[in-house]
Amino acid sequence: MTLSFAATLPARGFDVELDVAEGRTLALLGPNGAGKSTALGIMAGTLHPHHGHVTLDGRPLVRAEGGRTRGWVPPHARQVALLAQEPLLFPHLSVRQNVAFGPRSQGTRRREADVAAGRWLDQIGLAHLADRPPATLSGGQAQRVAVARALAAEPRLLLLDEPMAALDVDVTPELRQALRRLLADQTAIITTHDVLDALLLADEVAVIEGGRVVERGPTAQVLSRPRSAFAAKIAGLNLLTGSWTGDGVRTSAGEVAHGHGAPDAPIGAPMTAVFRPAAVSVYLDERHGSPRNIFRGTVRSLEPRGDLVRVRTDHLAADVTPQAAAELALTPGTSVWLSVKAAEVDVYPG
Repeated sequence: MTLSFAATLPARGFDVELDVAEGRTLALLGPNGAGKSTALGIMAGTLHPHHGHVTLDGRPLVRAEGGRTRGWVPPHARQVALLAQEPLLFPHLSVRQNVAFGPRSQGTRRREADVAAGRWLDQIGLAHLADRPPATLSGGQAQRVAVARALAAEPRLLLLDEPMAALDVDVTPELRQALRRLLADQTAIITTHDVLDALLLADEVAVIEGGRVVERGPTAQVLSRPRSAFAAKIAGLNLLTGSWTGDGVRTSAGEVAHGHGAPDAPIGAPMTAVFRPAAVSVYLDERHGSPRNIFRGTVRSLEPRGDLVRVRTDHLAADVTPQAAAELALTPGTSVWLSVKAAEVDVYPG
């Protein structure tokens, strides 16, 4: 493994173990305050762990025992680059000089560093802006330059902390495509709240909640068959967890979700059921018939989703047309019945 990470920080309730293989990209998903940025800070050297280690390519970067630091490599010597939400370009340097900063700080001659900067600017499609000051760049352009500056230093590990969070929606796809090309052979970790970032950029996903890794696996697997509430939310799926009854998943609330794909599992085994909000129908009174799954709930919010309205209850979501929402007079506080056909529900261990 290129990166081996295991660290605790009791003051933040943080206790996480991670590893990343060479040339792979890991996406860290989780709600705000879950510990994603704490993990990156410890890797980059801006935070000291209470206990644990960070090893990169077999080289110890930090080792701590019981609050005492036993080994420490300063941030500038780690071969780790951290890219934050803001590009933080040097305002007094040109675009080319910003990108050349990494090689120059490592002792590369000015001419060679400028040539390297030119190559990176060409890769991100901004070679024509090489002599411009950062203040003249758009937000998307500045962030692409920041990525090029980080990679020009040839880091063994690139850390991206929600790099598109501060960008306008219309420039995000361009940066995402640039990152997809640049991360192809780069060992990297990216934190994000966007499912497209995870799907397009990451080989694997780790979900962090409450300072712990609660789920880890290949990106497509985690986002199509999530086992954590946050992964289900970011994937846009409803998730119910409970125990296997023999033909359904009984939740802690006593509801039973019937579906397909259930294994030959023993009664009482932990099981998960997921289904799309678009598969859920909303009624004001209980319905009987073909749908085997009926759930009661209270509307908590209504959100526009393209040409549909996302109706959220305490635990489930449904996508309905604006006309249906109006006919049902749905507002926060409305009691509703939600139904979904068993054929629309995927059941699996978890």
